[in-house]
Amino acid sequence: MSSEGDVFVGAIDQGTSSSRFIIYDTAGKVIGCHHVEFTQFYPQAGWVEHDATEILESVKVCVAKAVDKATADGFNVDKGLRAIGLTNQRETTVVWSKSSGLPLYNAIVWMDARTSSICRRLEKELSGGRNHFVESCGLPISTYFSALKLLWLMENVLAVKEAIKKKDALFGTIDSWLIWNLTGGVKGGLHVTDVSNASRTMLMNLKTLEWDESVLQTLKIPSEILPKIVSNSEVIGDIGAGWPIAGIPIAGCLGDQHAAMLGQACRIGEAKSTYGTGAFILLNTGERIVQSSHGLLSTVAFKLGPKAPTNYALEGSVAIAGAAVQWLRDGLGLISSASEIEALALQVESSGGIYFVPAFNGLYAPWWRDDARGVIVGMTRFTSKAHIARAVLESMCFQVKDVLNSMHKDSAQDVSSSKEALSLRVDGGATVNNLLMQIQADLLGSPVVRPVDIETTALGAAYAAGLATGVWKEEHIFNSGEKMKNAKVFRPIMSEEVRKKKFESWCKAVTRTFDLADLAI
Repeated sequence: MSSEGDVFVGAIDQGTSSSRFIIYDTAGKVIGCHHVEFTQFYPQAGWVEHDATEILESVKVCVAKAVDKATADGFNVDKGLRAIGLTNQRETTVVWSKSSGLPLYNAIVWMDARTSSICRRLEKELSGGRNHFVESCGLPISTYFSALKLLWLMENVLAVKEAIKKKDALFGTIDSWLIWNLTGGVKGGLHVTDVSNASRTMLMNLKTLEWDESVLQTLKIPSEILPKIVSNSEVIGDIGAGWPIAGIPIAGCLGDQHAAMLGQACRIGEAKSTYGTGAFILLNTGERIVQSSHGLLSTVAFKLGPKAPTNYALEGSVAIAGAAVQWLRDGLGLISSASEIEALALQVESSGGIYFVPAFNGLYAPWWRDDARGVIVGMTRFTSKAHIARAVLESMCFQVKDVLNSMHKDSAQDVSSSKEALSLRVDGGATVNNLLMQIQADLLGSPVVRPVDIETTALGAAYAAGLATGVWKEEHIFNSGEKMKNAKVFRPIMSEEVRKKKFESWCKAVTRTFDLADLAI
């Protein structure tokens, strides 16, 4: 029950397959929560889109329902709510009309691969090829990043072309779209993004944290359609009329993986892996930008205030993790709910020689092959749906191992050092699967640590907002010892010989996915 002096912080967590709103008390305990799934559109092979208006409506529903639930449980949210943090799926790109407030095309989702021809064109035209922009923005030319999705919209959607010509177009990732609408929309909405989301567009200079003029000129992107860049923890503006939380300041904004780093209290040298639609592994490199020579990305970790130092990170992104389980459910009908995969996979002791590489839209780090497509190799008459299910779980873990191998090389960590030092912090919905976590520990050969609260993305957004408004101090947020006190630790039981053999087979299976993109024609 709430008392007169209770203080709460809310977090909007807008993900790839669902939106949620969570309200926390000052101990980080959830007092109200609601989530809503929304439609995934696949208009062509390799294309993935969202309806940005549906996303906005899903957020409205989540906010109203979560507030209602907390109020019904006796919490005085109306008086106690101090700030709102926002976290979002990154790279997903929206262009909308400043005058009407309507999207000019569906949002192009981060995993969408339609820009592969633009990538090839730029690689040929620009000196440095695929790595032309790496020094300024830390990112290779890839279908993954927002700038190339924006280029596709500018070249292929008449409504976007005309709106830009009339100076009526606004570009943004999902954070920008939501904040603009939350703060008034056509009636004075604020057009902003934060440094973490901006670092994923391929347009922001990692050192200056400003839009890079030379990149904009090269890609012919007009600067007037871009949002203002702010830090991750500062008061951005108040929520406008029409929302049940009107008048409450938005005081934190981070891309989902950066928010999870904050929620996991990752200090310099510490890494986390988030398992959602994809899997995303980030290592905090402190105030140093580490350029990868092993297929990883240099990115912003977080900047906790306008004058705070910037923490950077090495990142490896896996496009298909939990999405492969959704495919088993929706595409193949092998399971009727995602939670069933653990019981099905436990029916067998191994994958029976099956290796599944979910390169549905190409492969991200460390391979960077947009010509790759998914394969299942090693099938015999012995193969059952249980073997397929187990191979799907293993595929998530193998991909994380690929990234961590590269991460240890780039960050000059000694992989032969203490196994405890190399333990991996994990979060995200898929981590409730104990078998998945044990497989991950076995394939890594090091401990996997799962916190009590696995929704650390939303918690990180709440922390950023609470920090900006005086609800929390940094020492509370980074008290990782307290947060990990009741964590579940999964320790490896697989022999080194088996681990090595399985990883060699996995790498062989990955090579089978290359140069398959044209098979659909």
